[in-house]
Amino acid sequence: MPRTAFFISDGTGITAEGLGRSLLAQFEDVEIRMLTKPYIDTLEKAQALVQVIEATAVRDGEQPIIIDTIVDEDVRAVIRESIGFKVDVFSTFLKPLEEELGTHSSYTVGRTHSIGRDDVYMDRIHSVHFALDNDDGARTYQYGKADVILIGVSRCGKTPTSLYLALQFGIRAANYPLTEDDQDEDGTLKLPRVLAPYRHKLFGLTIDPRRLAAIRHERRPNSRYSSLDQCVQEVQQAEALYRQMHVPFIDTTRFSVEEISTRMIAETGLHRRFSPR
Repeated sequence: MPRTAFFISDGTGITAEGLGRSLLAQFEDVEIRMLTKPYIDTLEKAQALVQVIEATAVRDGEQPIIIDTIVDEDVRAVIRESIGFKVDVFSTFLKPLEEELGTHSSYTVGRTHSIGRDDVYMDRIHSVHFALDNDDGARTYQYGKADVILIGVSRCGKTPTSLYLALQFGIRAANYPLTEDDQDEDGTLKLPRVLAPYRHKLFGLTIDPRRLAAIRHERRPNSRYSSLDQCVQEVQQAEALYRQMHVPFIDTTRFSVEEISTRMIAETGLHRRFSPR
């Protein structure tokens, strides 16, 4: 029977959901329905949620899994009375940390994902704007300000990776598509002239041609652009260029955008402007 997991928070729920999904992902043979319940910050909201949890237990025939990051003691006490297997993140980890650090936690709601320092928040926003402005080869005159320039064939994951790097790490990432316009007369892919001054900032993305063809087919079905032969040719040429120009690269086929970004940071030693949220 499927089980239901509730990720409950008196803030955004991002921490509870992130931790919960990471833990439950280890149980591949169990079907789990995941529900995030943010801003449970009053007794009334908590009591209403308890009714939902108990109704879910009756429906499923199994007690739900409850993972919460609720700070308020009274609200947490209401949730604690519900039917379910409970993982109380704050009480589990904060108490031992208080003992180790010899001080009390501030028990502040939404601390992790609040704006916090204005300079850090604004720097993150500026990085996102930079990624958007420099998507898909736009505004190449700004490449001198980029921390990294992602290159690769169309639809290999450059845009989502650029945005994730900006939002999570404050990294100013531009991206440039490698196309047939960058080929020599003999059809060999060469490094675009606009990228030559920034070879030290380049990082390549590649992808399995079959996966690429499937992605492109959703955009332009039954076209030369999405044909397997075209995808094989483009990917082979891109990888040959990376090796020739000593551009580090990663295969995005089986990696999430989070994994692509963190692996890239680890390989290049890029400076994180702030810790990931």
